[in-house]
Parts: sequence; C-alpha cells; structure tokens
Amino acid sequence: MISEAIDFQVLLLDNYKKLKMSESQVVLVLMVDRLVNQGNPLITADLLSLKMSLDIKEIDKLIADLLTRGLMEYKTVDGKTTTSLDPLKEKLFREFQLALSKENEAKSNKTIKEQLSNIFENFQRELGRSLSPMEISTIREWVSMGYTDENIIDALKEAINQGKKSLKSVDKILLSWAKRAEIEAEGKTSIDDEWTKNLEETIRIAKTPWLDEDDED
Repeated sequence: MISEAIDFQVLLLDNYKKLKMSESQVVLVLMVDRLVNQGNPLITADLLSLKMSLDIKEIDKLIADLLTRGLMEYKTVDGKTTTSLDPLKEKLFREFQLALSKENEAKSNKTIKEQLSNIFENFQRELGRSLSPMEISTIREWVSMGYTDENIIDALKEAINQGKKSLKSVDKILLSWAKRAEIEAEGKTSIDDEWTKNLEETIRIAKTPWLDEDDED
C-alpha cells in the first residue's frame, strides 16, 4: 500500500492523466477516499449520489470503469464487503517511485558530468596535452568506482610531485590511499598486492599497491 508519508491526493492529481482517468473519476475517487476515511467500509453509487451532483447512472458507469481497469476493488473480509482504492494507490506509488528514480538519475548524471569536466580540465592543464580516449575511459572508471574529483586531482598532483605523469602512476596512488584508508578503518585490506599490468586493455583500476619496481626512482 502507498506510504502514509506520501499524499495520495497530490499523487492522484499529478498522475491521473497518465492513468487515463477523467476528471469525473478523479472527483469520485477523492469522494470514495473521503468516505472510507470517515469509517464507511462499503461505498455504493447510492451513497456517492448523496454527496455528489452526478447522476447515479453516471456514477455507476464511472465505478464500473474503475473496477474493470483495476483502479478500485471490492474485497470481502470476514464476510464483510468493503471498498478499496489500494490498487489505484499502488499504481500511483509506482509512478512516484519511477519519477523519483528518474529525478535522482538525472541529478547523479549531472554531478558525474560536472566531476568529469573538472577532472579532465585539471589533467589536461597539468599534463599539458589533450587526453586520449583510453585515458578518458580510465578516468570515467575511477569516477564510477566512487573516487571523487578531489581524490583524483590530489592523486594527480602527488604523482607530478614525484616526477610521474602517467595515469598508471595516478591509479597506483589512488589505490594506495584506498588501501591505507581500509586498513585504518578495519585493520586489514582486501586490496591485492599484485599489479594488473595491462591497464590500457582492461581499464581495471583495482586491487594494486602504490609502487611497482619499474616505477621506483
């Protein structure tokens, strides 16, 4: 059932057009919801006609359509028949979840684009050249793994201070920091001590120490 923290009426007004409901059906549903909340378990056309200006035959048609489309139902519990809008509320809640998911995805994509733009600008400025497609893919991989633009740029500066201008060196620094943070937090690390050599081919940025013998000064 839809969460009580989410306003059913607001969701209904925001989404009734998507569900192909008429305005008359919206008013009828709101009235049904009102009567149910007032303690009326079974809502009939006769009862609704006392509260609405619609003709009882029109109310019957509206109810029949809602029942046929699975937006309202009559349930029998302990021998008593009750009117329920749970099917409609569940549909509205799914619409809400979908909209929220799309909104969060859009925000996430915007954040990632801003991070990548900042990282690319810093790398190109510090390296004094444009980035190759493989380098761009590697940086995207770092971001997807959860490294922030601040982490990545700091690792780049650290590598440059050591006289190294390759993404392989930057990657090793990032992993070294991740390994150190894991040890400090948990007393151990799951990061392996073996360097995956073919970075350009695999774009696999994980489970390595900071320095290999071929990178030592």
